[in-house]
Amino acid sequence: MGQRKQYPSDVSREQFERVRFLFEGVRKRTKPRTVDLYEVFNAVLYLLKSGCQWRMLPDGFPKWRTVHSYFAKWSEPGSDGISVLERALKKISWRGPSQTGTQRHDQLLDR
Repeated sequence: MGQRKQYPSDVSREQFERVRFLFEGVRKRTKPRTVDLYEVFNAVLYLLKSGCQWRMLPDGFPKWRTVHSYFAKWSEPGSDGISVLERALKKISWRGPSQTGTQRHDQLLDR
Protein backbone atom coordinates (compact mmCIF):
# COMPACT_ATOMS: atom_id res chain seq x y z
CA MET A 1 0.00 0.00 0.00
CA GLY A 2 1.44 3.39 -0.96
CA GLN A 3 1.31 6.67 0.85
CA ARG A 4 -2.21 7.84 1.58
CA LYS A 5 -3.44 11.34 2.14
CA GLN A 6 -2.95 12.65 5.68
CA TYR A 7 -6.05 13.70 7.64
CA PRO A 8 -6.44 15.97 10.70
CA SER A 9 -7.67 12.97 12.70
CA ASP A 10 -4.43 11.01 12.16
CA VAL A 11 -2.07 10.36 15.04
CA SER A 12 1.68 10.05 14.71
CA ARG A 13 3.42 6.68 14.69
CA GLU A 14 4.98 7.63 18.02
CA GLN A 15 1.56 8.20 19.59
CA PHE A 16 0.33 4.91 18.19
CA GLU A 17 3.33 2.99 19.53
CA ARG A 18 2.28 4.03 23.05
CA VAL A 19 -1.00 2.11 22.63
CA ARG A 20 -0.10 -0.64 20.15
CA PHE A 21 0.14 -3.26 22.91
CA LEU A 22 -3.52 -2.65 23.80
CA PHE A 23 -4.69 -3.50 20.29
CA GLU A 24 -2.40 -6.44 19.68
CA GLY A 25 -3.85 -8.35 22.62
CA VAL A 26 -7.47 -8.13 21.46
CA ARG A 27 -7.55 -10.40 18.42
CA LYS A 28 -6.54 -14.04 18.62
CA ARG A 29 -3.72 -14.63 16.17
CA THR A 30 -4.81 -17.56 14.05
CA LYS A 31 -2.81 -16.38 11.05
CA PRO A 32 -0.34 -13.58 10.35
CA ARG A 33 -1.85 -10.09 10.33
CA THR A 34 -2.06 -8.63 6.81
CA VAL A 35 -3.16 -5.13 7.77
CA ASP A 36 -1.21 -2.35 9.48
CA LEU A 37 -2.85 -1.64 12.87
CA TYR A 38 -1.63 1.95 12.64
CA GLU A 39 -3.68 2.47 9.46
CA VAL A 40 -6.71 0.72 10.97
CA PHE A 41 -6.49 2.94 14.06
CA ASN A 42 -6.24 6.10 11.94
CA ALA A 43 -9.25 4.91 9.90
CA VAL A 44 -11.23 4.49 13.13
CA LEU A 45 -10.19 7.96 14.26
CA TYR A 46 -11.23 9.38 10.87
CA LEU A 47 -14.66 7.77 11.24
CA LEU A 48 -15.07 8.99 14.82
CA LYS A 49 -14.03 12.53 13.91
CA SER A 50 -15.97 12.86 10.64
CA GLY A 51 -19.04 10.81 11.46
CA CYS A 52 -19.03 9.40 7.91
CA GLN A 53 -20.57 6.10 6.95
CA TRP A 54 -18.36 3.02 6.97
CA ARG A 55 -18.59 2.59 3.21
CA MET A 56 -17.48 6.20 2.68
CA LEU A 57 -14.08 5.62 4.24
CA PRO A 58 -11.57 7.30 1.89
CA ASP A 59 -9.28 5.32 -0.38
CA GLY A 60 -5.90 4.65 1.15
CA PHE A 61 -7.30 3.29 4.40
CA PRO A 62 -7.84 -0.46 4.78
CA LYS A 63 -11.15 -1.81 3.46
CA TRP A 64 -14.14 -0.63 5.45
CA ARG A 65 -15.15 -4.16 6.45
CA THR A 66 -11.70 -4.75 7.93
CA VAL A 67 -11.80 -1.47 9.83
CA HIS A 68 -15.31 -2.23 11.08
CA SER A 69 -14.24 -5.67 12.27
CA TYR A 70 -11.37 -4.23 14.30
CA PHE A 71 -13.58 -1.39 15.59
CA ALA A 72 -16.16 -3.92 16.83
CA LYS A 73 -13.52 -5.92 18.69
CA TRP A 74 -11.78 -2.86 20.11
CA SER A 75 -15.13 -1.41 21.30
CA GLU A 76 -16.19 -4.43 23.36
CA PRO A 77 -16.26 -3.49 27.04
CA GLY A 78 -13.69 -5.20 29.24
CA SER A 79 -14.34 -6.68 32.66
CA ASP A 80 -14.30 -3.15 34.09
CA GLY A 81 -16.71 -1.83 31.45
CA ILE A 82 -14.05 0.13 29.54
CA SER A 83 -13.14 -0.85 25.99
CA VAL A 84 -9.62 -1.10 24.59
CA LEU A 85 -10.47 1.75 22.21
CA GLU A 86 -11.50 4.03 25.09
CA ARG A 87 -8.28 3.20 26.96
CA ALA A 88 -6.18 3.98 23.88
CA LEU A 89 -7.93 7.28 23.19
CA LYS A 90 -7.41 8.38 26.80
CA LYS A 91 -3.76 7.30 26.79
CA ILE A 92 -2.94 9.39 23.71
CA SER A 93 -5.20 12.25 24.87
CA TRP A 94 -7.10 12.20 21.58
CA ARG A 95 -9.81 14.81 21.41
CA GLY A 96 -12.55 13.85 19.06
CA PRO A 97 -16.09 15.13 18.77
CA SER A 98 -18.25 15.11 21.86
CA GLN A 99 -20.94 13.38 19.81
CA THR A 100 -20.92 10.83 17.03
CA GLY A 101 -22.16 11.70 13.57
CA THR A 102 -25.30 9.68 14.20
CA GLN A 103 -26.07 11.62 17.37
CA ARG A 104 -25.62 14.94 15.53
CA HIS A 105 -27.82 13.70 12.69
CA ASP A 106 -30.55 12.59 15.10
CA GLN A 107 -30.54 16.01 16.81
CA LEU A 108 -30.99 17.73 13.46
CA LEU A 109 -33.95 15.51 12.63
CA ASP A 110 -35.56 16.22 16.02
CA ARG A 111 -35.69 19.97 15.32
